Amino acid sequence: MSLTTRLLPLAAVAALLSPLALASTATAAAAHYPCGSTPPDLDPTQGRNKANGVNMRSGSDTSCASRGLAHLSHTLNYHCYTLGADGHTWTYARNLTTGYAGWMRDNLLTDRGSQVHCPN
Repeated sequence: MSLTTRLLPLAAVAALLSPLALASTATAAAAHYPCGSTPPDLDPTQGRNKANGVNMRSGSDTSCASRGLAHLSHTLNYHCYTLGADGHTWTYARNLTTGYAGWMRDNLLTDRGSQVHCPN
């Protein structure tokens, strides 16, 4: 078998995989919820002692406006989580104590946020 015959199937495989690599990158980028977005409520989790002065933002990025703060004494109702533009996961929640709703970065939540992924 010649070298050309061996390399031809590898080139075909590479050509097939290139669109897949692009698609997975586009999917990851699409996971971010822009400022002003509200996902569906898919997670029944709610409770207290989840956030200690955490901003609830209008989107899953620190550049989005804060809609209020969540504190340990507040009851939060999680909706779902997504990957933010900053590479961290973010949970959308409604604060049942204050009425505010917004996105909070999961590493700032005592239980690391929702376990249910938001749809893209």
